[in-house]
Amino acid sequence: VGLGGGGARAGGRARRYVGLYTGPYFDPSAPNNLTAQLGTHAYLPCKVRQLSNKSVSWIRRRDAHILTVDRFTFIADERFQAFLVEATDTWTLQVKYVQARDAGVYECQVGTEPKMSHFVQLNVVVPKIEIVGEADLYVKAGSTVSLKCVITQALEEPAYIFWYHNDERVLNYDRSLVEIRMERRAPDTTVGNLIIYNPRREDSGNYSCSPSNLDSASVVLHVLSDQRSCKEPARRRGAEASCARDYTGDDTLQTTPQHCNAALRHKYPRYNFPGRAL
Repeated sequence: VGLGGGGARAGGRARRYVGLYTGPYFDPSAPNNLTAQLGTHAYLPCKVRQLSNKSVSWIRRRDAHILTVDRFTFIADERFQAFLVEATDTWTLQVKYVQARDAGVYECQVGTEPKMSHFVQLNVVVPKIEIVGEADLYVKAGSTVSLKCVITQALEEPAYIFWYHNDERVLNYDRSLVEIRMERRAPDTTVGNLIIYNPRREDSGNYSCSPSNLDSASVVLHVLSDQRSCKEPARRRGAEASCARDYTGDDTLQTTPQHCNAALRHKYPRYNFPGRAL
C-alpha cells in the first residue's frame, strides 16, 4: 500500500512513511455486523493483510475476556475457537451453538504497537415457538387430534422437529394411527404437525414439539372416553373441571351429563354449576 507522504504521530513528533507500507492492516471488505440464529454456529471474520509474524487475538468486549490468541483458546467455554484461512488472510472466530448471551461486540486485535483493532457486532435471533391453541386440549376418544407447532422469526429452517409424549419420543411407526409432518410456510416460518387418529385414553398426557437446536413448546391432551364425553365446563376462578371420574377420582359416579354436573358441584361446592346438562 503506497502511503506517499502519510505519517503517524509518536512521541509528539510526526513519523512519516516513505515508500511502501509493509505493516499489517485490516481489509475493509470484511463485515462488521453479523446475525446468527440461536443454536447455530456463528463465524466472525477478521481479514488482516501483511500480518507477518504479528499475533491476532479475539476479545469479548462486554467483559474484556481474551478468547483466543492465534490458534490458542483462553476460555473454558469450548464453543469458542479461532482458525486461519490462509488463502484469504482471515482469522475467524467460531462460536458454536450460539446462545442469546453471546450477542455483543467482539474485538479482533493485532499485536502491533500500538495495537490495531477491528470490531464485529454479533446479533442473535431467537425464534418464537408455540403450539397453536389452548394449553389444555380436550378431545373425545376415537376423534382426530391435530397438534400444530409453529416456528416463526427464524433465519434457518430446523433440520427436524421431534415430538414427545410424556418425555418419550413419538415416532411415525409407533402406531399406524400417528402421522408427523413438517413444512416451510414462509422464509421465516416452519410448521410441524402431529396427527393422532382414533386417540385412546392412554394417549392423554403432555405433548411437546422440539425443533433442532431450539427450545420446545408443550400442550396437555385430555382424551375423554365416549361414556364420559360430557362437555368441558368453562373455567371458574381458575378451576378447570371436566367429567366426574376425571376430576373426582370416584369410579362409582355415573357419567351422564347430569351426573357430571353433580360431581362438579360435589368437587367444587363454592362454584355454582348448573343442574342441567352442560
